[in-house]
Amino acid sequence: VHVVAAGKALQTELALEISDKLAAAGVRVLVDERAGVSPGVKFTDAELIGVPQILVAGRRSAEGVVELKDRRTGEREEVTVEEALSRLTN
Repeated sequence: VHVVAAGKALQTELALEISDKLAAAGVRVLVDERAGVSPGVKFTDAELIGVPQILVAGRRSAEGVVELKDRRTGEREEVTVEEALSRLTN
């Protein structure tokens, strides 16, 4: 799973928390928490790396909502953090 922090400190903190939980569940995780890099660059890099699942901690992170993207199908959806963790660990 490629976890992208698309925003400020809150999004980065949430992205790191999620990645820790995924890693503890045995999921291989790559986190992009680079400061000073636009979300667009991070998304482009995520596509180039080619990890099948991308989780984005973005503007709705304060509400406990993240975006999941399946690179194989191109499907994107907003889900709660709990739902994202459930889907990615099962």
